[in-house]
Amino acid sequence: MTNELDRVRDHYRATGLTDRLKTALAVFGPEEKRLMPEQLATLDQFHTRGLAATAELASLAAITADMSVLDVGSGLGGPARFLAATYGCEVTGVDLSEPFVEAARYLTARTGQDGKVSFEAGSALELPFEDGRFDAVLLQHVAMNIADRPRLYREIRRVLKPGGKFATFDVVLNGGDPHYPVPWAKTPGESFLLTADATCEAIEAAGFGTLVQKDDTAAAKVWFAELRASGPPPSLNLGVVMGAGFVDLASNLGRNLMEGRLGILTAVFEAVAVKA
Repeated sequence: MTNELDRVRDHYRATGLTDRLKTALAVFGPEEKRLMPEQLATLDQFHTRGLAATAELASLAAITADMSVLDVGSGLGGPARFLAATYGCEVTGVDLSEPFVEAARYLTARTGQDGKVSFEAGSALELPFEDGRFDAVLLQHVAMNIADRPRLYREIRRVLKPGGKFATFDVVLNGGDPHYPVPWAKTPGESFLLTADATCEAIEAAGFGTLVQKDDTAAAKVWFAELRASGPPPSLNLGVVMGAGFVDLASNLGRNLMEGRLGILTAVFEAVAVKA
């Protein structure tokens, strides 16, 4: 497991990330100027379909103001800030990459949300939280980097209250070997994809009942087609985070979806009694 985590950390190392963000955000004015969460949407939603996917997943999970929500693999904190701004709930993000956690805290301070949103560095396989702490957990475009899926889903079940909601939006294996590199892996050795059915089976085995299971591959294909048709990306894009080569990685993901090699799963589960 240590080697796997080290590879993931290396992939998302993002040296000097907060300084790069400060430079990129200068287009909005001086450092002390408060930013609106939606101004960051092209930069901080690190998954297919961006903010629209986060909004849909939150709606399916029935997030409300009185909930305590955990975002696993929180990246720059975009989904966490969206949830807090939209629903008024308290959100905690956890990410393996310390530079991402530092950057998420910086962006959250810039949007004035650090009273409702916080971030911690930690592994999804060993979440730094007590049992039954959260009402809902979100996981977006994270599981592809994790080989030990049973442990991942057991940890998520552990930190959820009974009846809590687990909402996931992830890339799944559809048919054929994917083309690499992709946004989460330069080589197949860093990628641990499952089919949609195998993903849901692993989640259910960890103590969940399925509430929603949707194939969102078609919507993702439309999104990629619209991106290609819209021309060059805006100045605030994920290339600021992952480097100039990120455009090619994202294009490969789009190609894999178009060719039917990969798919997109949206699913929501309820925490039930863990099987003996």
